[in-house]
Amino acid sequence: MHEITRRILAGDARGAARAITCIENDYPERSQILRELFPHTGRAKLIGITGTPGAGKSSLVDCLISYLRTLGLKIGVVAVDPTSPFTGGALLGDRVRMQNHALDSGVFIRSMGTRGSLGGLSRNTRDAVRVLDAYGCDVILIETVGVGQSELDVMTIADTTVVVLTPGGGDSVQAFKAGIMEIADLFVINKADLPGVEKLRIEVEQMLDLAKHDAPWRPPIVQTVSTRGQGMAELWEQVGLHQRFLQESGEGQIRRSRHLQEEVLDIVRDSLYQRLLGSIEAGRYRDELERVAAREADPYSTADRIVREWWGQTP
Repeated sequence: MHEITRRILAGDARGAARAITCIENDYPERSQILRELFPHTGRAKLIGITGTPGAGKSSLVDCLISYLRTLGLKIGVVAVDPTSPFTGGALLGDRVRMQNHALDSGVFIRSMGTRGSLGGLSRNTRDAVRVLDAYGCDVILIETVGVGQSELDVMTIADTTVVVLTPGGGDSVQAFKAGIMEIADLFVINKADLPGVEKLRIEVEQMLDLAKHDAPWRPPIVQTVSTRGQGMAELWEQVGLHQRFLQESGEGQIRRSRHLQEEVLDIVRDSLYQRLLGSIEAGRYRDELERVAAREADPYSTADRIVREWWGQTP
């Protein structure tokens, strides 16, 4: 067993931090650590927090952490930040998010960059969540950059997905209608002390009437004012009700099984891509690519030939 694995299973925060660093930088020991941690995972409640930009997701997470700590729960947070397209570094950092919980040993917060991923989640987020699960967190909050058709990745990780809205968002609900209705298990109207709360609530209810009229679970709508700590108890109560629904209906096991299957396919895809990319960078298909660049061949036929040739020669 790797030394980092032992440290994580012993509840060592620095070991968990080191493992996530290995994941982010794709160090050689990454795979061994994740393989060894897997049997010790699957116990934490995984809660996704997503929503429209400016909805106050970070302040909501901060407030929810404080509430959950009063219940004696050990909390992990993976906050996915925008990544600089030039440096690859997260534009927001741990130090900003950890100010209120920096000295609390029962809270582990890690910011991760999107690194150009299509969705709102980092490609390494799932593995970081697994580390925190093995580390012993009771609840892991996964905060995403935003919400939209390309940012539905949270569905492949979280047991319960919370979509955060705010009054006065204009056409935000309609603009994100399809994506929100697809992923939401629970709606939060944050900043509920602002005008327009009732209008937004009615709009969401009408959308639910159309999209979820015959669904076994109808997402509840919770109003919060995170800057004042209002609504956290009700929010957590509704999360608990959804978790109970998942367990009693069998939907929870179905979701986790589906997530694991999708993860296997993701790993296979990434592995094949990296191996093929290595062959291309080694010059194996230089002539074919140069022909495309010279417009002597089309990219579709060329890609098909490369895949067929490479696949036939790959053990």
